[in-house]
Amino acid sequence: MAVQPKKQTPIMEISDGGLGLGLAAFIANGEDLGPMIRQGFDCGKPEALMHSLRGIVKKKEVEIEELCRLHYEDFILAVDELRGEAITILKICVKVISLCMACNNYIAEAKFRPALKTLDLIEKSYLQNIPVKLLKKVVGRQIPLIKLHIEKKACGEFNDWLVHIRRMAKQIGQVSISHASLARQKDEDIRARQREAEENSHAGPDEHKYTLDLENTDEETALDFDLTPVYRAHHIHICLGIGEKFRDYYYKNRLMQLNLDMQISTSQPFLESHQPFLAQVAGFFIVEERVLRTADKILTESQVEATWEIAIAKITSICENQFSHMGTASHLLLIKDYITLLATVLKKYGYQTRPLIDILDKSRDKYHQLLLTECRKQVDDVLANDSYEQMLIKKEYEYNMNVTAFHLEPSDVILDFPYLAPFSAYVPDVCRIVRSFIGDSVSYLSYGGDMNLYDVVKRYLDRLLIEVLNNCLLNRMYARSLAMSQMMQLAGNISVLEQACDLYVLYSAQQCGIPKRVAERSRSSLTARAVLKASQNAAYNALINMANSKIDEFMVLLDDVNWIVEESPDNANDYMNEVLIYLETLVSAAQEILPQEALYKVVSGAMSHISDSIMTTLLFRKRALYYFRV
Repeated sequence: MAVQPKKQTPIMEISDGGLGLGLAAFIANGEDLGPMIRQGFDCGKPEALMHSLRGIVKKKEVEIEELCRLHYEDFILAVDELRGEAITILKICVKVISLCMACNNYIAEAKFRPALKTLDLIEKSYLQNIPVKLLKKVVGRQIPLIKLHIEKKACGEFNDWLVHIRRMAKQIGQVSISHASLARQKDEDIRARQREAEENSHAGPDEHKYTLDLENTDEETALDFDLTPVYRAHHIHICLGIGEKFRDYYYKNRLMQLNLDMQISTSQPFLESHQPFLAQVAGFFIVEERVLRTADKILTESQVEATWEIAIAKITSICENQFSHMGTASHLLLIKDYITLLATVLKKYGYQTRPLIDILDKSRDKYHQLLLTECRKQVDDVLANDSYEQMLIKKEYEYNMNVTAFHLEPSDVILDFPYLAPFSAYVPDVCRIVRSFIGDSVSYLSYGGDMNLYDVVKRYLDRLLIEVLNNCLLNRMYARSLAMSQMMQLAGNISVLEQACDLYVLYSAQQCGIPKRVAERSRSSLTARAVLKASQNAAYNALINMANSKIDEFMVLLDDVNWIVEESPDNANDYMNEVLIYLETLVSAAQEILPQEALYKVVSGAMSHISDSIMTTLLFRKRALYYFRV
């Protein structure tokens, strides 16, 4: 549709009357007054033009006054309404601006929670009602930017916390493990006093004398670490409507930290690095347990369990690999002890620590094999350096240290120092090695696996006495490097060690926490006792053979004896005197060293050998005479 051209009012000639009418017509039609004013100046009549304009203004003022007079009340109402709207608009704008300023102040003071509440109030209650479009646009654009800024700030604080808590984790673990170690030592001390009281009392233990002190140090207070940045960051993300994003961020970052913690140093021996390594693990999971318990749904139990499974698999792999390369029992025992404490600590926090115990179960044969190897070297050294002479004890404290401590002689023995013991010095030394082995075995096996501790300790004790002690004694016996007196002392020593087996069993029971009266009732013996008994008989036989060999040296003189002399000589034969002197020396030495049974066996063996030698000689002479006469 064509646009209709605007109707043009012709420019009238300037005259006093026509000018006023023309201006009025131009104003009424909304025409541009520029051409008419220019014409008025061109015609030299600007005064007439101004006069006409003033007349028009005055006329319009009259019309306005008349209009206002006729519509006064409506006008006042309209003005009041406009003023009310203006005030409302102004109040909204002022309120929004004041809220924005308050939000800025909260952000400047790092008070993000009230800042978010303020933003939420602006967004939900004011943003859509802001009447000024420019202000509305600016506020609407800034709200998401401010939220993003708050999110970054919260994440920044949380990231700082991640760095801080990883640095503190080792200290947290060390403190907790130290508490567990002190509690264990206290418990062991109490049990030791209870055992001592039982052994010293025939009436049995006093149930009220020693009781466990259940008062524990508040470990939560000692483990002082702050989770406020975690709580705040989580709450801020919830307020931003992205709580799940933060929970995922937390889990992934902590998992990455755990993977870093699981990397052990290759430049440092595991014996030196295992404690900080395991303490770091303990600290990590203590923190996770508290986050799970106190932080609203940041973590789930399944997530913590999955993280623990990752850690336990890595710990198992590392320990099994390290244990396989270890060649010293004491080193393995130190690491085992720390693993046991780690299990104790984490079990208290609700973690399944059975896999840690399984690591120790798998390594107990390895540990005892190392221990047996070390004991074999010790026993070999003791046997090699022994004089195989009766032990001379000069003082009572020496007797208590070497005899009484191991119950090697009855308590009613009358002592007169210096005292000559029936055994040589290596017997108490071997007893110390055996006791040390028992203590080390119990120390390793006390981690609490599914086993009868007493039975397992006895099984390894049997191996020590058979595979190590008995074999070392047999090697010494068959080395043919011992003189007659030394072999006699060796046989006597084996007899003492065989009798000491029952004492080893009682000591094992004591170390395992079994009351002495219970262990004595059970009368459980060791296979090693029968084995040592057999070795003892072998020593007696070796001793008899040595005695017989010596006697044979005298028996060669039988050929010079006149067995059919008509008159008996005034003095006994020289060879017989030498035999008697040797037998007296043999019996005298054997009486101090060998038990009566062994003494009888050796002496009767010697006498039997002498008798057989004489009879053999006489029979040979009889045949010789017979053949001569024929």
